Amino acid sequence: MKKKSLIQRKYKYELLEQGFSKKDISSGVKVLLSGQITMASQTREFEFSFARKLGVKYALMVNSGSSANLLAIFAAGNPLRKKRFKIGDEVLIPVLCWPTSLWPLIQFGLKPVFVDVDLETLNVNMDDLISKITSRTKAIMLINIHGNSSDIFKIKKIAKKKNIILIEDNCEALGSKLKNKYLGTFGDFSTFSFFYSHQITSGEGGMVVCHNDEDYEILFSLRSHGWLGGTRFYPRSLKIYNKYAKKNPNLDPRYIFVNSGFNVRPTDIQAAIAHNQFKRLNQLTSIRSKNRDSIIENIISSKKWNNQFTFVSSSLNNKTSWMGLPILLNEKYLSKKKEFINYLDKVGIETRPIIGGSFLNHPAAKLYKLNPKILLFKNAEKIQNLGFLIGLHTKKISKKNIELIKNSFYKIDEI
Repeated sequence: MKKKSLIQRKYKYELLEQGFSKKDISSGVKVLLSGQITMASQTREFEFSFARKLGVKYALMVNSGSSANLLAIFAAGNPLRKKRFKIGDEVLIPVLCWPTSLWPLIQFGLKPVFVDVDLETLNVNMDDLISKITSRTKAIMLINIHGNSSDIFKIKKIAKKKNIILIEDNCEALGSKLKNKYLGTFGDFSTFSFFYSHQITSGEGGMVVCHNDEDYEILFSLRSHGWLGGTRFYPRSLKIYNKYAKKNPNLDPRYIFVNSGFNVRPTDIQAAIAHNQFKRLNQLTSIRSKNRDSIIENIISSKKWNNQFTFVSSSLNNKTSWMGLPILLNEKYLSKKKEFINYLDKVGIETRPIIGGSFLNHPAAKLYKLNPKILLFKNAEKIQNLGFLIGLHTKKISKKNIELIKNSFYKIDEI
């Protein structure tokens, strides 16, 4: 008799099917059985492997991509950093954003200045970005949405010229490249997420990368209470650790606090699972891309095809590591969108919005008065009104699911 899955699945086609291989699970179980569950050698090994593959100096693992953004912001404005922003400074951020790209700015005391996005790539609109840079702009929070990017080379050049800190939220784009350089390596700080539907997953988990010793030491202490504990696993911190120990002989050298901080440490279980998946990143990225191509080709090759949908494409010179398949309805179907999404749900196709639409439309934005001049961001509004997303799986899509998606999509003409 076949055993029933412990996970009851509502959808025939989910945002992500079973995201873990047997080896992924085994690597986590091995750590659990070892008794060394908290952050230790597995975390360190994954960090080294991650930094080496992406070609950055340092990578620091945390418990989520949201925490990665939190650390990046508080490190960029930390008093120990020579070049930093301060409370009240302005930061440019795309209005199409996930809340935890934005809230660290508010929590630090920065003033977010929202920028519209590009309809073709979903990423920041270059003209709007450039027009909003002023002498008060001290940072840009750049978000690479669903594996795509804007012209980061141009943005980085502008940031360098104007002495602006660049923070790259790459939580949805692990593995993407622009002109053969990995996204997530352009910013002064860059962040990644290993949430369940992302390119690799450990259920929860994230990473921050940086390029110099100063930034790494700040991140390292911020991750864990402002503490220099755990240096037996992180020799780079020994220099600063010894400096403070010598200056304060009456302090226990095992417990020295040099900064403010949080507790956003990962577990070694998360690190082991994510590291095992990271070794297969190229393979997983390739499968998702092929599945995307198969879905689109089957839809547009039908006799029923009449440009009912627009499929967001890769930006110029971008090798995209797709997280999902973002889609825009033809404007004539706007009034049918809600009924269409409900239909997809009913037949077993899981959907979600593209990010969360324009964040300024959410109650939290009104609570914090984030748009006092009631500015309108027409492209983000259009993406919110017409857009939705379906998943891309890490196993070859079945003909059955291809047919399910194709046939269900064409029901929009009958609604």
